[in-house]
Amino acid sequence: MTAHDHGRRAGAERESPLAPGLDPARTALVLIDLMDRIVALPLAPHPGSAVLDASLGLARTFRAAGAPVVAVRAQRAGVPDQPPGSALVAEVAGAADLVVVKHTVGAFQGTDLHDRLRERGVRTLVLAGIATNLGVESTARAAADLGYGLVFAADAMSGMTAAEHEASVALDFPRFGTVVRAAQVEFAGG
Repeated sequence: MTAHDHGRRAGAERESPLAPGLDPARTALVLIDLMDRIVALPLAPHPGSAVLDASLGLARTFRAAGAPVVAVRAQRAGVPDQPPGSALVAEVAGAADLVVVKHTVGAFQGTDLHDRLRERGVRTLVLAGIATNLGVESTARAAADLGYGLVFAADAMSGMTAAEHEASVALDFPRFGTVVRAAQVEFAGG
């Protein structure tokens, strides 16, 4: 348990990075596993197409503000050929300033994501993608350990089941950051 956890239990509220708005020079959008085969899975509570649309909307918002967009995709280690559909959805790849290939559930372990974000001065992450309770949550936990401020766009992510998604969104994510709808993500002065 961290000092932050003790503060939360004592009733201390964390200031949201959304008030008065995100700083585009210090914030990045991180899109997790928006790969063709993952987006096509039977997801809940949001279908993959809805997650993709909301994520691309966020990417447009970040692009307009001059803030970086990071796309993360999984690649099976030690396998010569990846399963069909393992590439990022073309629109996601086109919107990304940085693509990170991960070999674990989360985006930080064994990648240079933290170094690349630090080079850009990023201190806050807005997270979206699939699956809420797997890749997104694993990335969020590591990001929290590294000291990033976190914002979760709950309608720009989904799980294998609605119950898994809701458990992360309602129980876990509020302990790490601020949970919002994608349309609530705003930049200061925007």
